Amino acid sequence: MNNILITGGAGFIGRHLADHLASRDDTAVTVIDNESLGDRRHLDLEKVRFIHGDLASRDDLEAALEGQDAVVHLAADTRVMDSIENPQRNFDNNVIGTFNLLELSRELGVRRIVAASTGGAILGDVEPPVHEEMAPRPTSPYGASKLMLEGYLSAYSSSFGVSACALRFSNIYGPRSFHKGSVVAHFFKQIIAGDPLVVYGDGSQTRDYLYVGDLVEAIRMAMESDVQGPYQLGSGHPTTLNQLIEVMRTVTGRDFEVEYRDFRPGEVRDTWCQVEKARAAFGYDPSTGLEEGLRATWTWFDRHGA
Repeated sequence: MNNILITGGAGFIGRHLADHLASRDDTAVTVIDNESLGDRRHLDLEKVRFIHGDLASRDDLEAALEGQDAVVHLAADTRVMDSIENPQRNFDNNVIGTFNLLELSRELGVRRIVAASTGGAILGDVEPPVHEEMAPRPTSPYGASKLMLEGYLSAYSSSFGVSACALRFSNIYGPRSFHKGSVVAHFFKQIIAGDPLVVYGDGSQTRDYLYVGDLVEAIRMAMESDVQGPYQLGSGHPTTLNQLIEVMRTVTGRDFEVEYRDFRPGEVRDTWCQVEKARAAFGYDPSTGLEEGLRATWTWFDRHGA
């Protein structure tokens, strides 16, 4: 039996990952979450062991890590604009929390850690497609915190033999993301409310959108491998905000207004990623197209979000 801990596992990605892993007969899943954004009621508590706890607490972490074979580290403050408004809070959660996790994992003999990172926020406003060999130049405290995460994963792999890799998530979307501030979730909530969509810029800025089902499969494959270092995870091609909005019109069947405002400082204008390294290393192969993924997401929002 493989014992897997998911930090931040009551959040959007964590809930999908917990379901995915718990469905396997050879895997026992534990989730630790402080429920500041997540909620244990969204987990299948008959199949998942839950610990209400925080990465700032050694006692909470020790209770969660004892006996674990691997950790998927998702717990983080992930909002770019919030990190600009309050960089100290972002540092405390993302950097100190990660350090606490690594130290106790080393003490308890946990040998495999897969951590959530990011691409665009670490690499800055560079010419896409982004890839793992690019020099990092974070444009926000959030990006800087994830760069520090990657640095500590590398150091603990080299110094202490902790096998670790960082998966640089692109823009993840999917069902069960109603609480998220990400663009797909935010736009769908605005559509349900009958409010106009607000675009900062002219809508030509690009992102790389990845369906959550493809992501959790990639996390599992990376966890079961021995790869180390950073890996980009995305669809592998760009989508403009205007293109995203047009697909949303198609899948929702609704007409809605769009307001365009000035670009905001600290945000990357264009980013999408190459995924060949992950494809070659552990078989990464995202298969959900944007319209298919948005349609599944909208079906869930339309049913649960009103």
